[in-house]
Amino acid sequence: MINIDYRDARSLHQQIEDGFRELIVSGIMQRDEQLPSVRELSISLTVNPNTVQKAYKQLELDGFIYSVKGKGNFVAAAKDVRTARGTSDLYDALTQTVRELMFLGEKKENIENLVSNIYLEMEED
Repeated sequence: MINIDYRDARSLHQQIEDGFRELIVSGIMQRDEQLPSVRELSISLTVNPNTVQKAYKQLELDGFIYSVKGKGNFVAAAKDVRTARGTSDLYDALTQTVRELMFLGEKKENIENLVSNIYLEMEED
C-alpha cells in the first residue's frame, strides 16, 4: 500500500501523504473507503503515530479524506478535494515535465498518447 523510503528527501509524513494521494487519484482507493487506523499504519510502516496523524491531518485539510469521530478516516469525494498546490501549480509541474520530455527527445505523439490514455483510464473508473 504505502512505502517509506528513508533515503527519500521528502519527510516521512509527506511520503505517507503522497502515497495516499496517489492511491486515491489513481482510483485504487475508492470514495468512502476506510484508511488504516493511525495505530495500524504506524506499526506497519514502523513510524511514530504522530507522523501518520500529521499526514492524515494534511490529507483532511486538502479534502482527500474525511474523518468520522470514533470510526476513522475515509476517502472523500473528488469534488471535496482542495489541493494545497492548486491547479495552477499542477499545470506548472505538468508544463515543466513536458518540457523536460521534449528536451530529452520524446516525441509529441508519445506525450499526447500518454495524456489520452490517462484520461481513458480515469473515465473507465
